[in-house]
Amino acid sequence: GWCKKKLGANAILAASIAVCKAGADSKGVPLYEHIATLAGNPTDRMYLPVPAFNVINGGSHAGNKLAMQEFMVLPVGASSFTEAMRMGSELYHTLKAVIKAKYGQDATNVGDEGGFAPNIQDNAEGLQLLTQAIELAGYTGRMKIGMDVAASEFYTKGAPAPYDLDFKTSPNDGSQKVTGAALADLYAKFCVDYPVISIEDPFDQDDWEAYASMTARMGEPVQVVGDDLLVTNPTRVQKAIEAKACNALLLKVNQIGSVTEAIEAVAMAKHAGWGVMTSHRSGETEDSFIADLAVGLGTGQIKTGAPCRSERLAKNNQ
Repeated sequence: GWCKKKLGANAILAASIAVCKAGADSKGVPLYEHIATLAGNPTDRMYLPVPAFNVINGGSHAGNKLAMQEFMVLPVGASSFTEAMRMGSELYHTLKAVIKAKYGQDATNVGDEGGFAPNIQDNAEGLQLLTQAIELAGYTGRMKIGMDVAASEFYTKGAPAPYDLDFKTSPNDGSQKVTGAALADLYAKFCVDYPVISIEDPFDQDDWEAYASMTARMGEPVQVVGDDLLVTNPTRVQKAIEAKACNALLLKVNQIGSVTEAIEAVAMAKHAGWGVMTSHRSGETEDSFIADLAVGLGTGQIKTGAPCRSERLAKNNQ
């Protein structure tokens, strides 16, 4: 058989996806139905996922001061995927007008995932912008906020206060360096002050203790999503289940390399009662495989960027 010591995840994945598509073609069924059959899921009743739109960019994805990487909106009050797309699009254009009025025309240029990257100085300011746009669009209560913090990007191992919320300023005075406990307090405040219901990668990928503490504290009302923590790897998923480190899996097939292993990771997550969010990558193509994957595996959530840029919309159109 194949060996991952000789082949990388992306090389394996190309073959794995090709075989998966060939299987659907040979059976004469839609790709999503074939994936559902492979996973042992029913095919008589299937459902479309809630889209998570990444509309404000920060972290390593943007040149602003924002430490946290993605600010998303989730139209949880939509009655159909069509309505969810309409809500997301209307919010996106409302947000564009809000940003243009406050920061100027240049601030509405889009990033690699289609979101905006205005010159915001503080993470709470990004949440304020989203909350204002949601209200102006008329979707208060029906649209919630999700975040991808990507905390590994601003973590320094061994430091007394290892999380630097001003990591883009170099050198800086260290005044915004915080402990994992202080960062958890900040997330708790965000969830009280704003309609935040999902936080991805809130801590460094190996800060298991901080993850477990936050999940125990906030895991009931808030989805704590593991991306860098889990890397769609069944071994790390099992460790996180045992440690109660998070309560949702971010599904990125090219992290693990094969459709088979991705199906296994999702099955483990669901068996543990977790949520699952299928995800694109920052660098994307027009391929829409993950749309069929989300439906076939019944993940219930998908993030493909903002409702902008063709390589992002290709998944939603599928």
